[in-house]
Amino acid sequence: MKRTDRIAEPWGTRTPYDRDGTWPVRVDSHLAEGVAADDVERWVPSASVLHSNGDALYLAVRDGRIVGVRGRPDDRVNHGRLDPKDLFGWQANASRDRLTRPLVREGGELVESDWDTAMSRVVAHTRRLLDEQGASAIGFYTSGQLFLEEYYALSLIAHGGIGTNHLDGNTRLCTATAAEALKASFGCDGQPGSYTDVDHADVIALFGHNMAESQAVLWSRVLDRLAGPHPPALICVDPRPTPVARAATVHLAPKPGTNVALMNALLHVIVRTGRIDRDYIDAHVVGFDELERCVAEYPPERAAGICEVPADDIRRAAQLLGSAERLLSTVLQGFYQSHQATAAAIQVNNLHLIRGMIGRPGCGVLQMNGQPTAQNTRECGADGDLPGFRNWNNDAHVAELARLWNVASERIPHYGPPTHALQMMRYVEDGSIRMLWVSGTNPAVSLPELHRMRGVLGQKRLFLVVQDIFLTETAQLADVVLPAAAWGEKTGTFTNADRTVHLSEKAVDPPGDARPDLDIFLDYAARLDLRDKDGGPLVPWDGPESAFAAWQECSRGRPCDYTGITYDRLREHGGVQWPCEDEHPDGTERLYADGRFFSDPASCESYGRDLVTGAPLEEAEYRALNPDGKAMVKAVEYLPPHEQTSERYPFVLTTGRTLYHFHTRTKTARTPQLQAAAPHMWIELSRSDAEAAGIAEGDLVEATTPRGSVRATARITAIREGVLFLPFHYGYWDDGDGHGAGRPPRAANELTLTDWDPVSKQPLFKTAAARIRRIGAGSGAQTVPTNTASAPVTAGIAPTRGGPAAEAEEASPPAGDDDQEGTP
Repeated sequence: MKRTDRIAEPWGTRTPYDRDGTWPVRVDSHLAEGVAADDVERWVPSASVLHSNGDALYLAVRDGRIVGVRGRPDDRVNHGRLDPKDLFGWQANASRDRLTRPLVREGGELVESDWDTAMSRVVAHTRRLLDEQGASAIGFYTSGQLFLEEYYALSLIAHGGIGTNHLDGNTRLCTATAAEALKASFGCDGQPGSYTDVDHADVIALFGHNMAESQAVLWSRVLDRLAGPHPPALICVDPRPTPVARAATVHLAPKPGTNVALMNALLHVIVRTGRIDRDYIDAHVVGFDELERCVAEYPPERAAGICEVPADDIRRAAQLLGSAERLLSTVLQGFYQSHQATAAAIQVNNLHLIRGMIGRPGCGVLQMNGQPTAQNTRECGADGDLPGFRNWNNDAHVAELARLWNVASERIPHYGPPTHALQMMRYVEDGSIRMLWVSGTNPAVSLPELHRMRGVLGQKRLFLVVQDIFLTETAQLADVVLPAAAWGEKTGTFTNADRTVHLSEKAVDPPGDARPDLDIFLDYAARLDLRDKDGGPLVPWDGPESAFAAWQECSRGRPCDYTGITYDRLREHGGVQWPCEDEHPDGTERLYADGRFFSDPASCESYGRDLVTGAPLEEAEYRALNPDGKAMVKAVEYLPPHEQTSERYPFVLTTGRTLYHFHTRTKTARTPQLQAAAPHMWIELSRSDAEAAGIAEGDLVEATTPRGSVRATARITAIREGVLFLPFHYGYWDDGDGHGAGRPPRAANELTLTDWDPVSKQPLFKTAAARIRRIGAGSGAQTVPTNTASAPVTAGIAPTRGGPAAEAEEASPPAGDDDQEGTP
């Protein structure tokens, strides 16, 4: 076994393989200091929880504690590999500051209490508000990190029990655009492609997707193809010098906010040079003529002027995209969180549809997710949509759901689009939402314009309930805090970005009085005495397996059909891709292989939206456009971002992720190896911009937008000129009070604006206008990662190292592989 510093070498060692080959197995593992494999009492199956890749793993248990992890060599997703967050992140579960008892606010302070007291307050406020104002007074804002069963319970309680339209997940911040783009093109959510398309593609294009840091194991798969005898060409669209960009055949670094212009130019070249599949278009696609007219107005020279990218580079990328025999495209936050987000993401779908690159090995689109269970949030209706990818604007779909839940159709809110997260916060701000239940997320750091957001969440007239595993910045504002069980302390299923469903078994007990999220929701429903129309309990389940059985029935006959997936099957076989039913008993690797889509007007999830205004289309409009249920290509003109740079604010500010942290660091900052790799906030800028401002590597600098300022150390990188980058992870829970203690703000979202994409309603975190100035010399050695997109251009910077504590084993597959109780 080789021991590798997996902080310094986050993607591990290479196992090259050829096109159309099988990705070799490499089993990664890490155990707590002093624990050997023979000391492990049980190996409990689960999958990754700190990103969306769905890496299958075992949790090592000894003396009632999680003591390590090991990759599952037989799983289709990762073939045994784990990334740094997989290898080390489990340690956060054992942090001493875990929430272990409910907290209630007394005399302005949060004090320890008990479940009866806490839940009685929550139920009393619910009843009072229902009596005084009705269901519109109550909102729920959840996560992309709970389990399928928990989201489905919350959706049933909110929609079928209370009857509120105010339900959304923090998937609104990361993957709402993915869902809307897929609905617009294919009539329904759900990724068309598969991770195995990496094995077959001859061109891989990553649009705003820093795969190396957001899905590190999937990037390992790409790296192993690049190391093989017939490597794919790689196209990267990103303003930062990511590891993807450094490996790319062509790197396009557009000015943030100009993705639609760039995509239109790429499509212009492909259409003009005849690199389209006319037979596929005629048989399976509507809308091509309008697209052809639109992109004709975007020759590379025009896009070069808008995007500030060389026209020849656009042509070169288009030539690769147009000549690919098998093209795989992935999309993530660089498109989703930027101007014209949905319109840009749709153009990637358009690329595949006009080239007929869909449903075949190596030919796929992955409109990626950012969180481990973002797909489940959307499937189960916890993002406000109706469960099972049903259409809120289709009375037959509402009636079908009402039959499943045994409630009257009018009980389920469908009078208009579901309320998205930022609109919910506006309703809180103006006082129409008076109770907000936040579960598994931290909006006091993750939402834009934080000065405003703290005021919204801190209102005295708002009754704020927070359900979490730590006392986050949001929990500190709450009236009631409910201690939740963490991953590894409860059982449930979760689905990754290529529709692979995994079962995560309970490995250990939660600390103190903490409870699984499902138990908390079921307790709430029981105390509120929610009933169906026959007087029976609205939520009759007694645990995760019965909740999953109810979800199977809800998914029956829908695109995300789970009826062939059971707990026993997941225990025996590991990950299975939906749909899995009688027609596809082993799951479905790729969607739309037969040219049939989920876009028939009677079954589609959405009738679509106007790409400029976001206004929902009516059924009649949809039927006129697409009566035969084909795939849809949609054209859109480029429009400038709402907030423009100026002499006062000459930079475009973007925010994003770094490899070693997740969300607002509530788990990763409590993981020694991950926190040591990136302990402090930083601000990235180009060498020329730094020289013009008199800024040196490591200087203390201040970035300012019309909404506020943030201070941090400077990292000078090869980022494109005129752009500032800040990682969004850093809040204040581990930095004293942050403001009250007199420290300057450091959270990136102090700077971002309250603006969202008109279609997906996803906040725009990548187009704020900003300025930067030097405050003074730095305080010492930099601790910003050097092996990521944040790599310095300044010589002499010590490389990121993890040391002995960050060593992990890389091994060949073991002789045998047992299930839950066996040694893997």
